[in-house]
Amino acid sequence: MPSSVVHLAFAGVVAAALLGTTFDRRALAVVLVAVAIPDLDSFILFSDAGHRTVLHNLWVAVVPATLLFVDLRVREESFVRGRWGARGVRIAWVAVVCYLVAHLALDAADGYVNLLWPLHDQFYTLDGSIELSNERGIVNTFSDGGVPLLDARGTSSEQQITTGIDPGDGNTERVFPVIRAGWQLVVLVGGTVVTAMRLALDDPVES
Repeated sequence: MPSSVVHLAFAGVVAAALLGTTFDRRALAVVLVAVAIPDLDSFILFSDAGHRTVLHNLWVAVVPATLLFVDLRVREESFVRGRWGARGVRIAWVAVVCYLVAHLALDAADGYVNLLWPLHDQFYTLDGSIELSNERGIVNTFSDGGVPLLDARGTSSEQQITTGIDPGDGNTERVFPVIRAGWQLVVLVGGTVVTAMRLALDDPVES
């Protein structure tokens, strides 16, 4: 499962691509905070509904996105636009997208998340492959689980997700993951370099 730093590195690239001329250190900081916050549910130790559940679900994005849409499209005067202008609106939307893409989707693709909690307590994973075969044609294993693209992996009471904060029953070693796969190293290094380059390239150049 990706660590927080991998999520942040990926979010930096997405933010650099979507923020456009709004991209700067302050805008990047807002987006990175939005992407880092979900992992705070690792500190919930008194309930089965903890990590990958309380702050790792679609409602964390749907509720703010709905409120933002209502503020911008339904209200006569938008609070967000009036307070922060078009810049604030763009940063808000990018923060929501980065939460979905750089955190929730990444966790689902390399582990599992409780996407619809608390309305529906079920972990899902995005696991499968798409291949082109000269004998079988297009082979898609993403849809084998009944739900398109997603496979069910049990409820919060059935799945125990260990973290450095909560190593699990009977475990004494606390492991805080940083990099657990080659692709994570690529995302971490590549994302950090690209984001840093975007910040450097956007700085005023003295002639």
